[in-house]
Amino acid sequence: MIWWRSGTVRAVRRGWRGAIELDVDVDGDTLRALAYPALVGEPEPGDRVLLNVGALAMGLGTGGYALVVAVPDRLPPDPRVPQRSAGHAVKARYTPLQPIVLAVDEDGSPHRTAMLGAEGLDGLPVVTADLHSAVPAILAGVHADRPAARVAYLMTDGGALPAWFSRTLDALTDRLAGVVTVGQAFGGDLEAVNLHSGLLAARHVLRADVAIVAQGPGNLGTGTPWGFSGVATGEAVNAAAVLDGRPIGALRVSGADPRPRHRGVSHHSLTAYGRVALAPADLVLPDDLPAELSAVIAEDLAALPDRHRVVRVPTDGLDAALRALPVRLSSMGRDLDGDPAYFLTAAAAGRHAAALLS
Repeated sequence: MIWWRSGTVRAVRRGWRGAIELDVDVDGDTLRALAYPALVGEPEPGDRVLLNVGALAMGLGTGGYALVVAVPDRLPPDPRVPQRSAGHAVKARYTPLQPIVLAVDEDGSPHRTAMLGAEGLDGLPVVTADLHSAVPAILAGVHADRPAARVAYLMTDGGALPAWFSRTLDALTDRLAGVVTVGQAFGGDLEAVNLHSGLLAARHVLRADVAIVAQGPGNLGTGTPWGFSGVATGEAVNAAAVLDGRPIGALRVSGADPRPRHRGVSHHSLTAYGRVALAPADLVLPDDLPAELSAVIAEDLAALPDRHRVVRVPTDGLDAALRALPVRLSSMGRDLDGDPAYFLTAAAAGRHAAALLS
């Protein structure tokens, strides 16, 4: 189940919020490795490290790194946290690296009172997407029209569990009101037990005007209608509706994906919104997609239940907003120029959320 290796740190390379990239020598080969200091401490050149290299060895797209499991000869000290604020919520439960975090609504949380009184979202626009790559595009769409809007990101546990893995979130720190990690995901500004409490925290603790819900970087897909971690997007629609939010679907649209099941509207979006989402949502499309692609999309959407409302949004200024982001846009290896329909559709969902604030 795990491909173990022992290696020696040769160099500490770039770092970002919560993560450090390393060069590690393993039997004469240099591997690119990633360490999360909050879990294993800060490796230094010369340290021996234990690695999990399975995803890297298998060439999995969401692997990419050897992951540091421990610095066994220089263990970090025990955390020094007052007992009353230590928290007891365990994430990545019953795995060897399970972290213990303070959930936003625990007794020791400074936000306990606010969460006890939180009963709903008061109509908060909640934009749902099935890929992490949509998050910066949605944010760009919101801020294109409402630059002062407070936008919270809720990272679900369908992809990466540590929020620290995402260089995108590091680059967007100054543009987000905060990150809430929900379910088994961890490492956000706030920790929530589930999506429902996470949404309430976004509204009543972070004071968000808009919330974005999407899994972390990476995903699990099997090429079958149901075997994709992003199908949980439909459950996010249900959660937002139950809490009196305003669900908005950022459809996964592509004019460039070579796989027929992802051309037009991805079959994953059709499953999530068509069969999992039992509450109505606004499904947003740009109003000026190429005619051929628009025809394919119209045929795809015709199969969705009529409880959803398709909203068409103008795209003037959205391309410039996307290009002004401090992150490199990429989805399935394609950038903004490689698949503009994907990113413009996500940005249009953000623009629609901003319009609801008026």
